[in-house]
Order: sequence, then C-alpha cells, then structure tokens
Amino acid sequence: MSPESEVDLPGEALLPGALPEALRAELVAFRRDLHMHPELGNQEFRTTAAIKERLEKAGLAPRVLPAGTGLICDIGVEGGESPGGDGGPGILALRADIDALPIPDMKSDCPYRSTVPDRAHACGHDVHTTVVLGAGLVLAGLHRQGLLRRPVRMIFQPAEEVLPGGAAEAIEAGALEGVRRILAVHCDPRVDAGRIGLREGPITSACDRLEIALDGPGGHTARPHLTTDLVTAAARVVADVPALVARRIDSRSGLAVTWGRIESGHAPNVIPQHAELAGTVRCLDLDAWRQAPDVVVAAIDEVANLYRAKSEITYVRGVPPVVNHPDATELLREAMTARRGVESIEGTEQSLGGEDFSWYLERVPGAMARLGVRPPGERTVRDLHQGDFDVDEHAITVGVELFTAAALLDALG
Repeated sequence: MSPESEVDLPGEALLPGALPEALRAELVAFRRDLHMHPELGNQEFRTTAAIKERLEKAGLAPRVLPAGTGLICDIGVEGGESPGGDGGPGILALRADIDALPIPDMKSDCPYRSTVPDRAHACGHDVHTTVVLGAGLVLAGLHRQGLLRRPVRMIFQPAEEVLPGGAAEAIEAGALEGVRRILAVHCDPRVDAGRIGLREGPITSACDRLEIALDGPGGHTARPHLTTDLVTAAARVVADVPALVARRIDSRSGLAVTWGRIESGHAPNVIPQHAELAGTVRCLDLDAWRQAPDVVVAAIDEVANLYRAKSEITYVRGVPPVVNHPDATELLREAMTARRGVESIEGTEQSLGGEDFSWYLERVPGAMARLGVRPPGERTVRDLHQGDFDVDEHAITVGVELFTAAALLDALG
C-alpha cells in the first residue's frame, strides 16, 4: 500500500485499507449506475449481474443465491476450507441490501436520477451495496499482500423492503455458515457525511402486520339486539385492543397497535355482516416482540367475543428489532476512531423503522452503524423513502474505510 492509503492507528502500526482515489471514483460511478437502474425486491437481476461482474474482475468467486438475485462472496477462504469450524477463526460478514422502492424519483436536474418509472433507490441501498463492494475490493487486495489475517464474507441480500425481508433466503443459502460476526451500515440523512451514529442494544424496532375479519348476522338498525352489530364490534376492537395490549406488556417495551384501515357496511340503516381492519404492531423490545402475537391475538378475540363477533386474524410476522451486540458495536467504534477520530462518532436513537438485518443477529452477534449521508452544513433533511432522497457521496469513502478497518481490527481480537 502507498503511504497515502494508510492512516495512523494510535499505539499500533499503520493501518492499511484506506480507499485509493481511482477506486473511489469508480465506486461513485458504480453507485450512480445502480441509482439510475433501481430494481424491486427479488427482481434485482441487473444489480446482481453488475456486482458479480466486478467481483469476478477482481479475481473473486461470487455465488449467486438460488432464486437468481443477490450473492455471497468470500475473501480469504480457500477451496475446501471451513472457517469457523473445529476452532477456526471464523468469518467476519459484511452485509448490504440491494433492492429499491416502488416510488418515483422526484429529483430534478440530477444526471443520475432513476430511469425506471415509479422506481427509486430512496433508502440508500445503492450506497450500502457500493460500500460493501468497495470494502471487498480493498480487502481482496490486502489479502493478496498477506495483510488480511481472517476471512471476510460479502453478503449482497435481495428484498430487504419485502416483508419479512430477503435475509431468510440468504441465511438458508448459507450466508452465515462459518460466520462469527456480522456488520452493516444504513444511510442516515440526519447525520453529516464523514460521521457515523452508533448505539449499543436495539437500534431499530420490530414491525408486524395485522389483518382482521369480523363476521356475524347483520340486520336492520332498528333491531340491533337481533344482530352482532359488527360496526360497534369493529369500533371496540379499534379502541380497546391497543389499550388492553398496553396493560399486558411492559410499557417500557414501546409495543403499539396502530390501525391503518377499517371497512364495514354500505347503507346507513343496515347493520353489516362483515367488517375488516388492518394495522401494524411495532415494538422497541425484542422479548416483548416475541410475546406480541399471543397477547395481541388474545386481546382481539376477547373484545370480539364480548360483542358476539366471529374473528379471523392474520398476524404476519415482519422483523424483530436490530439489537447491536456490545462487542460488535465497539469494533465499529474502534474502526471509525482509527480512520477519522473519535469526534466522527455520535450517539443515535432507536428508530421505529424495521430492518431485516435483525434476522442475522438472531443467529450471530453483530451491529449496524448509521452512515451519515447529509452534506455538512445542509439544513434540509432529504428523508428516507421520499422521492427526492439523495446522499453526499463522500459517505461511500467513509463506509468503505470503516469496514476495511473493522476487518483488520477484528483479526487482532
């Protein structure tokens, strides 16, 4: 490595793995190409092909997932080797999500805006993908020089935005075999580029989907005593279930049932025979999330039975909270400190959004960092999942160097 691709690590030798300028420019162009060609979950064929081609050009051997989108690629794992087994050192995994959102790109005068109608990388997955790709290319070079002491795996996962997320497919395909620790970043438009946000413990929330059908004999509004009165029953479910749940789960867990849809009836003087409700269950705490289905379903049945309504409940599991492991969080802290100093790190709050990176953390310890993407000094926040979302591309350099430092420091642990 040249001197300009190294940084001082206090108390240690120079830490290699900084991003060379030529590769930085290539990665910016790669990210812009992805941004112009967004693909929805489980449809990321072009994206997968682009990643695969670049990794193969670097002499690596990526493996496309069975469904044809997403891929896994190892660095420092020789043929027939089984890292992590029989007391082996184990793999450090770096995960990126590759899918886009079904919303239009509303940016104006942007040369790399989406070319696909009603599709946009409005959550920063193009940045996540580019960061992991760039880190992999740098680490592959370090491995060839004998400077990478432990193997690293890149996981490019499809369908993060598709409930309950594409992580399950990646895990089933062996993404975590031999993995001892996993890391990820997520773009944060509230944090300046050049900085990251860290939090030990839960950093996102759980999110499940709830659908309810209520049925019973209807009739004339003049004789409600001869009917189930489904409108009243549905109204009581809407009002009483959240209150009941709040008294049966520790209030510190932040578990909340919130309704987004209620439909019933067609005429003002007819009590209907059918009603439908739909909403979400969100939760800040992992243990409470595990209890949520039983508690919520029991509360719905209790209220429905009180009004003699037959209930059919569809409780769709989404994702648990992302819970950052202390050791993995500290690794990210040490890596960022080595690259850019402790002042480049800030605390971050627990988000109410969901992230299927949590499924990996159900299996192995790991952590997710908030990657700052806001241009320093800019007051306007281009929020996630909005059509005008964009990033300061300096964040790519920061993310790559964060991951390369983490991989090198992980080998020292």
